[in-house]
Amino acid sequence: MNKIQKLSDTELELMKVIWECAPPVTSTELLLLFEQRGREWKAQTISTFLSRLVDKGALEATRHGRTNKYIPLISPEDYKLMETQNVLDGLYQGSVKNLISALYDGDKLSDKDVAELKKWFSEK
Repeated sequence: MNKIQKLSDTELELMKVIWECAPPVTSTELLLLFEQRGREWKAQTISTFLSRLVDKGALEATRHGRTNKYIPLISPEDYKLMETQNVLDGLYQGSVKNLISALYDGDKLSDKDVAELKKWFSEK
């Protein structure tokens, strides 16, 4: 898994759209996709965010004439795993038990969730 810097909410929103596309993708294609979803961005804004994603190691950019084409360097699953590990390390001293305990004590786990977790752990 590539080590990349944490993404902002907007960068993550952009990456989610990029992950849905067949690589490579251009900024023009992304502008159209966002427009279809009711979110109109200026070309300069999307270019700025794409540059940041390249700088953070999430994307690779290759120049084709006057156009950059972007390819993701991390999968959505790898990014989720990285973020989960960061939360685990930062808030729960790297302990899954501490995380689950916090969820259980905070009434975030239903009895069904607990049963599913027990079953899942027993199969590991």
